[in-house]
Amino acid sequence: HTFVDTAIGCIGIAWSGTGVVRLQLPGASPEETRQRLLRRLTGSTEAGPEAAPFGLAGLLRRYAQGEAVDFDGVAIDLGDLPAQRQAIYAELRKIGWGATSTYGEIARRIGQPGAARAVGGAMGSNPVPLILPCHRVLASNQRPGGFSAPGGVDAKARLLALEGRGFQATPLLPGLLDAPIARRR
Repeated sequence: HTFVDTAIGCIGIAWSGTGVVRLQLPGASPEETRQRLLRRLTGSTEAGPEAAPFGLAGLLRRYAQGEAVDFDGVAIDLGDLPAQRQAIYAELRKIGWGATSTYGEIARRIGQPGAARAVGGAMGSNPVPLILPCHRVLASNQRPGGFSAPGGVDAKARLLALEGRGFQATPLLPGLLDAPIARRR
């Protein structure tokens, strides 16, 4: 595992020999991010940020600066998941930079139009946000809906604003004071 300092705060990453197993979005402090990542890991050794596979440290830094980054080349290792969860995450990965979908649209795309709540559950337990961009999934009324990362819906709105999808307020992620967003495409 490692920790990457970015423009939106410290991001934690853990990986296996197969792919990324966890990505922890910034908490109120780097120490909070560290604690959140480590409480879900056992037997992991800390490495420097450049040891993260797939050039992920650089991708995260660029993303946090507002650059349109594609995480498609980043392999993930989520272990054995039920078929429905696999299908949801596969659809989620198709939502590109600055685009959004809804819980209901994803449910329809996996052939289960009544499964919007299951989609929400998958978003809430997403172990690798940004790579699986759950922040890009909105409620049916195009409002942010929920977000289980530190900062909740405020953090979701901030990530969407970083991608050029603003809501009325663009609150800051915890740990990010008043730094302006520099967006590059």
